[in-house]
Parts: sequence; C-alpha cells; structure tokens
Amino acid sequence: MPTVSRALLGSVACALLAGCMTAPPRLPPPDLDSRAPLAADAGDAHARWPATNWWKQYQDPTLDALMERALAQAPSLAQAQARVAQARAAIAAQAASGNAYVGASADLQRQRISEHGLFPVQFLGFTWYSQADLGVQLQYDVDWWGKHRAQVAAATDQARAAAAEADAARLALTAALAQTYFGWQADQARLALATQAVQAQQRLLALARARAARGIDGSDAVHAAESALAAAERARTALTASAEGRRIALAALLGIAPDALPPLQARPLPAVTAGLPDDASLNLLARRPDVAASRWRVEAAVQDVAAARAAFFPDLSLKALLGLSSIDLGQLLSAGSRVALLQPALSLPLFDGGRLRAGYGITRAQLDAAIADYHASVVQAAREVQQQALTVAQLGAEAQQQAGALQAARALQANADARARAGLGDDRSRAQAALARLQAEDAAQVLAAARLAADIALIQNLGGGYADLSAAAPSPDSKDAPTP
Repeated sequence: MPTVSRALLGSVACALLAGCMTAPPRLPPPDLDSRAPLAADAGDAHARWPATNWWKQYQDPTLDALMERALAQAPSLAQAQARVAQARAAIAAQAASGNAYVGASADLQRQRISEHGLFPVQFLGFTWYSQADLGVQLQYDVDWWGKHRAQVAAATDQARAAAAEADAARLALTAALAQTYFGWQADQARLALATQAVQAQQRLLALARARAARGIDGSDAVHAAESALAAAERARTALTASAEGRRIALAALLGIAPDALPPLQARPLPAVTAGLPDDASLNLLARRPDVAASRWRVEAAVQDVAAARAAFFPDLSLKALLGLSSIDLGQLLSAGSRVALLQPALSLPLFDGGRLRAGYGITRAQLDAAIADYHASVVQAAREVQQQALTVAQLGAEAQQQAGALQAARALQANADARARAGLGDDRSRAQAALARLQAEDAAQVLAAARLAADIALIQNLGGGYADLSAAAPSPDSKDAPTP
C-alpha cells in the first residue's frame, strides 16, 4: 500500500510538473510612455494647470449657475455615471465569486415504491417511505495561482477606466457648455453692432435717395446703398438665428426645453490669459482623463493575461458537508443520522484541444491593442495641446493687430465727426466712417470670441482640472502566488 501511495503521488507530481511546463512565460510589465511629446519651448512659467471648476475664472454668475445645473442633471453625465456604477458592481461580483460559499439546506420527501420494481416491496417490508435531510455545505476554491486575484484586479482597473471616462464626459460637457454660452454672448455683442450697421446703411440710403432726387447723383448710388443695406440686414438676421441656435444647444446640453432656460443677459466677453504650464510634458498624461482611461485599460488587460496564464495550472477546490439524514422522521435528530463529507478536488488541464492557448492568445492581442491605443492617445493628447497652444498664440497676435486697426477706425470716425461739426464734411462721410468703425469692432469681437473659444479648448486639452491620483494596481501574477 505505501508503494501504491508513493506511485500515485509521483504520478500527480509529474502531471503537475507537466502542466506547469506548458504554461506561457510570464510577461514583463508593459513599457508605457510617461511623458507627452511636447515641444521644449511649449511651456509658460506663468501659466497654471486648470482648476476643477475652471469656468469660475471668467467671473460670470450666469455661467456658474448653468454649470451647476448641467453637472446635476445632464443626460450625458447620467449615462457615464451609470457605466461607473456598473463597473463597480462588476468588481463586487468578481470579488464575491472567490469567497467561500456556505449554505444550508432542508429537504423532505414522501415516496411510494413500485410493487413491480427492482426491489419487491415484500422484501423491503414497506411501500411508502419518507426521506428527510438537513445539512450545511461549504465550498471554497483555493486561488493558489492568483487567477481570481487577477480577475478582481482587472475588474478594478476597468472601473477606474470607467471613472476616468466619466470625468472625460464631465469635462466635455462643461467645455461645450462654456463654448456655447460665450458664443451666445459674442452673438449678442455682434448683433448690437449689426443693428448699428443697419442704421448707418439706412442713413446712407436716405442720403443717396435725397441726392438722386436733386440730380446730384444717379440711380446707381441708390441701388448700391440698397444692396449694402440688404447685406447688413442679412448679417443681422444670421446673427439672430445663430444666437437662437446657441440657446437651443444650451438647453440640449442641460437636457431641458429652451423655454426652461434661465434668462440670459448680454455681458462683455472675459479677458483671456492662456498658456501652457512649464511641466506640461511631464504631468499631462496624469491630467488627461482620456489618457488615464487608456492607461487603466492597459492595466486591466495585463490582469486578464495573468488570469489566462493562471488557467494553465491546477485548480484546487474544497467541498464539505455536515448534516442529518434519515428515512425515519422520528430518528432525524438522533446521533445515528449524522452525515459528513470532506471532498478536496484537484483538476489539471492536460489535453484541451488548444482552448487555453487560444484564450491566452486573445488576451495577449487585447493587451497589445490596449498598449497601442494608449500610445496613440498620448500622441493625440500632445498634438491637441500643442496645436491649441499655437492657435492661442496666433489669435493673441491677431488681436493685437486688430486692436491697432480698431484704434485707427475710431480715430477716422472722430475726425469725420469733427469735420462735419465744422461744416467741412457731410453726413455721408460720418456714416461711412461709422461703418468702418463698426466693421473693425465686429472683427475685434470675432477675434475675442475665437480667443475665448481657444482658451476653453486649451483648458479641455490640459484635462480641465482632472488628476489621476490612483496608484497602479500590482500584478497578481508577480507576487503572492507560487512560481511553478
């Protein structure tokens, strides 16, 4: 008997060794970029990273109220939060699947035996009998190779990715809301200028008609003035439609009807002081929620590979039962009705037709795809930040140039007004100078709106105050598990 036992143990050991030798090798940690490829001179020592409530820097109470309402009830955020809740529930489910199961059962049955069955009732001495069972069961799977730990870690990393995606959705919502709101403000300012332009064109048309009636000018001057007035009215109509479209967009972002929007008051556009922090290349990857989500998906894929590798090794489970069983209800609670079971089980995949290796290959491919997506997101983030910083700088230079043009237009109008008051000019020169000044102010307003839009876009590209402070989950395949 000892010889047989030793032979059996030797066979089991050889099977275990053979199973361990067929497992794929351990994967080294993936090599992920830790810095964004930004230009060396892209930083600005005076610029800071955006705050979480970055829109408050514009000091607009209406915008603050819209942001608060959007963050509380926007449909897009509700969807993102639902995905986060689902991912967290998956963690709990995965963690619970590895816990020991303890259950209680009670069973009572009454059965009649066939008189023409295998055992004659004359031999048994009864036709009806009762069976009662009471018991407590225990089942536990030993996570010897870390498969379950890897699955829990993968679910945790997926939840972290979902949380980062929810932050990205929040950032996209607030940026879109600010862009739309300030676009409406810009439309209001331009609409006021367009109304003045229409009035100036109306004065020019009246003067052209008066001069034509006196024979000073021909009808061509009247037609030209009518055409210019029609163009000014079309521009005003387009701005009115644009402003209304932005109101509808604001309501859609908040998930309400346009009539439910709070009253919007026209205000001057805030000043812009945009720039890149001097440590943008180093810290950008931790402050972009989309990049953080990609990184956590890589971590989850690493854990999936570890779980797939652990499937090559033996599974050890333990089952136990303690209870009472009797066909005599009166004897159910007696000591003689006790039953007990202890069942350790060991399973080892030997010939599976390539299923394990195919599953492992799928997880490896998914890991490679996640790493590629991460590197692509890093490059994309750097490109967006650098391109937006260039746009901000370009628009700032254009705004300075337009400020000079506006100053010159205002000086021309002042001179035209002075000449008219001195009797050296007519109302046409004053109206034309006013139109030139209005056009310069409209161009300046367009640039101011573009600079503000670029500033908001740069804030979004810098992460909008997001910071990934979570530490990377340790790989369950690297410690706390036996090495085969």
